[in-house]
Amino acid sequence: MSADLTPPDILRCAYLDLVVTDLARAREFYVDVLGLVVTEEDDETIYLRTLEEFIHHNLVLREGPVAAAAAFAYRVRTPQDVDRAEEWFAARGCRTERRGNGFAKGIGDSVRVTDPLGFPYEFFHEVAHVERLAWRYDLHTPGALVRLDHFNQVTPDVPKGREYLEDLGFRVTEDIKDDKGTTYAAWLRRKDTVHDTALTGGDGPRLHHIAFATHEKHNILSICDKLGALRLSDVIERGPGRHGVSNAFYLYIRDPDGHRVEIYTQDYYTGDPDNPVVTWDVHDNQRRDWWGNPVVPSWYTEASPVLDLDGNPQPLQERTDSSEMAVTVGADGFSYTRKDDEDKGFKLGTSL
Repeated sequence: MSADLTPPDILRCAYLDLVVTDLARAREFYVDVLGLVVTEEDDETIYLRTLEEFIHHNLVLREGPVAAAAAFAYRVRTPQDVDRAEEWFAARGCRTERRGNGFAKGIGDSVRVTDPLGFPYEFFHEVAHVERLAWRYDLHTPGALVRLDHFNQVTPDVPKGREYLEDLGFRVTEDIKDDKGTTYAAWLRRKDTVHDTALTGGDGPRLHHIAFATHEKHNILSICDKLGALRLSDVIERGPGRHGVSNAFYLYIRDPDGHRVEIYTQDYYTGDPDNPVVTWDVHDNQRRDWWGNPVVPSWYTEASPVLDLDGNPQPLQERTDSSEMAVTVGADGFSYTRKDDEDKGFKLGTSL
């Protein structure tokens, strides 16, 4: 049984393998607009990294027929941890596939699994090193993306996902609940930040977003200005703003295929063993945005498919617990709620 096995020692989220339908358009978005660095590319695949990264890539763009996430990849501490990952997931009845030469350029011995939630996870240790561009300020733009920060996954069963990821060695930093015991979302980490991945309740499995970090919030504002100057402000879905959960300053944008990208900065340290879990009430309007700005409905309802190990889209399972949007967002799509407030009206109504 997996309970008798040692889980792999996961260091951090490392890269996302993402399928796009038009590689040239995706390159314009991620390279020309967002400024990610091209490590390698060919007619079918582009390998991208952030400015402070020293491993081969943080994002793989592959051209394919269906826009979807092919793998959520994590680096593990030792080569033996790849073996542990394969054994741990196989013991849970999960499908696994091992490639000694890796599933992507610059990555060595790797195992991919279909995890208990239906997501394609990858674990690897061996990696090619590339130039870390932290000191190449001549290459830094005002909106410089410096690190991959986290993934966010949509799943119909957040408690199940939370339990499984905790068994895998993740630690919960924050969550959203109601007084009936429903868990709407959870944030889990391996590195000493708020999260390497998060679980958002909804029909799944789906990719909600990938998040890249900047140093300061002014970098995010610069990205907004650049999008405006390029007449691309319609790719902004939500923000800029500050989250209550994670305390981070954020911006959500959509790539040409609709994949959601968060630009993220200024969360907090979580590395102590007694770091307390922060629980938010689902009716606290500051949980998702500290300034009380409404969350647009698409943020709750839209997400990207994920693929199985054969490259086919995973079928969706319907969430049976209450959705966060259903209990907090009004019929016009916007809400402004605080538990026990007498005034529970809408902050914003329908906009034309």
